[in-house]
Amino acid sequence: MTPAASNDARPSLMRLPIRAPFDWHSLRGFFVSRGASACEQVDGLHYRRTVQHGAALGWLSARPSPSGQQLLVQLSPSLGPAARPLRPQLLQLFDLNRAPRPVAAQLQTDSLLAPLLLQRPGLRVPGCLQGFDLALRAVLGQQISVKAATTVYGRFVRHFGARVQTPFAGLDRGPPCAERIANCRLQTLIDRGLTRRRAQTIQALARAVTSGWLALLPQADHARTREQLLALPGIGPWTVEYVALRALGDGDAFPASDLGLLKAAGLSKPADLLARAEHWRPWRGYAAVHLWTALGAGG
Repeated sequence: MTPAASNDARPSLMRLPIRAPFDWHSLRGFFVSRGASACEQVDGLHYRRTVQHGAALGWLSARPSPSGQQLLVQLSPSLGPAARPLRPQLLQLFDLNRAPRPVAAQLQTDSLLAPLLLQRPGLRVPGCLQGFDLALRAVLGQQISVKAATTVYGRFVRHFGARVQTPFAGLDRGPPCAERIANCRLQTLIDRGLTRRRAQTIQALARAVTSGWLALLPQADHARTREQLLALPGIGPWTVEYVALRALGDGDAFPASDLGLLKAAGLSKPADLLARAEHWRPWRGYAAVHLWTALGAGG
């Protein structure tokens, strides 16, 4: 059994620079609308989540500084030794590396996107801390609603996530462990509410990650990683592009077959959406997040 992470009264503080504008409200809303309350929560301005980094297990709590120039991230004492390697991952999680103004300058030339950029200046692409966790959510979300996918994901968190002690009520589980999923009986996955075929996809994904064959990291070769994902049973272009956007940090990734994107664009065919999105390069992923956010669902 994985031991619970210890709680301590002295968290450390990390200050991450923000390039304005920065739409914090939409970013944290996107996270929790696709997560599970046992591992992700919003409380006022704070976004809180459990974190696993190697053997270290703990929690973080983030909010913008009063000046809006920094994102203040508290880390549990258990994560203190991992603070330095966690920093680039946190920058990717909150999409703080990319300047928003060049993105806006490109997208605002499109009549569909221009009003959305005015409504939500500084909208970011929500990243992730663990590529497997993000890919798991993507596979669970294939061909079902966001609400249904988060329900099933919550079952995975409860069954495959380590217990975490935090000072926040209900925030008590880490992300689902890839090793446990890779090594469990297939029926255990089916019992979480999956078809046999979907369970096989998730276990193949977990085994590919735990073996080291697949690395879902921003520094990985994006073209090769796309090919590797497509080689796994049950993973198609939508999942590949969604994972490329949020786990690999590819700002031009674009899941054109997404029903939410098609609806928001007023189109019925992915080919037509791809044609229009040519004008959004190299920031098609940001256009997708704007369209999803405008719908209040999807993705």
